[in-house]
Amino acid sequence: MHQVAEITKIRTDHVRALEEGNYDGFAAPIYIRGFVRAYAGLLKLDVPEVINALDAELGQTDRFHEPPPLTDGASGLLDAVILQLAKVNWRVALPALGAALLLLVAVLGYRAWRTQQAKDPLSDLGPGLYQPQQKPAGDTLPLPPGSPKK
Repeated sequence: MHQVAEITKIRTDHVRALEEGNYDGFAAPIYIRGFVRAYAGLLKLDVPEVINALDAELGQTDRFHEPPPLTDGASGLLDAVILQLAKVNWRVALPALGAALLLLVAVLGYRAWRTQQAKDPLSDLGPGLYQPQQKPAGDTLPLPPGSPKK
């Protein structure tokens, strides 16, 4: 038994349980099938025939008569989104997404620039009133000779 455990890398208590047909020590039927496949291969038995016989035997047990569920409950929207994101080839999608984002920024920038160019620069000004400059009180300097008079 120790030689079988050493060659197949199966723990000795699992080898003993397989030989006795005691499957309660295994967490799932996949482990039982894998260990029996390795053990049958070591003994040079017909592996598909042994696996079929094992499946028939496991089908009669209460614990392993059907495969365990892969998930605990119903999947929600987040699970569906994450599943779809996991299927994406990011080496292709990320550059394409970057190019699309760059194109969007360029189009929006061009539209903003065109809107700014077409806008009347004086449209924001209110009605203007002319107010002449107040002359400073007091004496003013005389004009230099030869300058035109107003």
